[in-house]
Amino acid sequence: MLKSLQETASWLRPHISENTRIGIILGSGLGKLVAKIQDKKEISYELIPHFPISTVEGHSGKLIIGKLGGKNIIALQGRFHYYEGYDMKQVTYPVRLMQYLGFEYLFVSNAAGGMNNSFQVGDIMLIEDHINLFPEHPLRGKNPKEFGARFPDMSEPYSKKLIQLATSIAENNNIKLQYGVYVGTQGPTFETPAEYRYFSVIGGDAVGMSTIPEVIVARQAGMNVLAFSVITDLGIYGKITEVSHDDVLNAAETAQPKMTFIIEEIIKQL
Repeated sequence: MLKSLQETASWLRPHISENTRIGIILGSGLGKLVAKIQDKKEISYELIPHFPISTVEGHSGKLIIGKLGGKNIIALQGRFHYYEGYDMKQVTYPVRLMQYLGFEYLFVSNAAGGMNNSFQVGDIMLIEDHINLFPEHPLRGKNPKEFGARFPDMSEPYSKKLIQLATSIAENNNIKLQYGVYVGTQGPTFETPAEYRYFSVIGGDAVGMSTIPEVIVARQAGMNVLAFSVITDLGIYGKITEVSHDDVLNAAETAQPKMTFIIEEIIKQL
């Protein structure tokens, strides 16, 4: 894998500025942050050596290079999921690449089902912690010393400093934020009512099919992480309704301008 990362990084380096230290991963229906990126260059995943290809509707499959909030950034417009048939090394390959390129910050977004009684469709939840229920761990297997500790500390998977900054920005701009624990599952089915209850009982506030593998790798790499869930459907007893992927994309559409604003304002202050 190190050889692949070297080859991908060598191919990509001429396209990015040396002081690029911020990565952004955009979830289902949350790709319009790209419109805020200035001086942007778009590269299809298909052109990047060793890069997986996104196969899910709502994930454009482009690497976006440019400036956001006055800082050089890379944004992934489309991520890779375990349920697509990729293994965890492939799912997290872009984060390993960011590590290899010396990135310091990772912003992640996803669409998720809400299980907290106070949540409504369209809410934005800042992820404070997570519960990993994926059947494969992203750090399973050989651990080259360049990747970081064999047993990484996960006492602060999501940066408290960045959460405080996001909270302050939201409060100053009358943006409602929710806070909670994200449960990550394999997918690709949406949850049954019993599964929603189970995930809630074990401490979850929202559930989705991504994010956690990327965050684990980023934390092993020593990156500062901030993650958002856009609540696109509800798994609350008495409020559970049939949900489709189109419903998820529509709900994400209404929430993403607020999430985009918060991310941009944070980046300005980094």
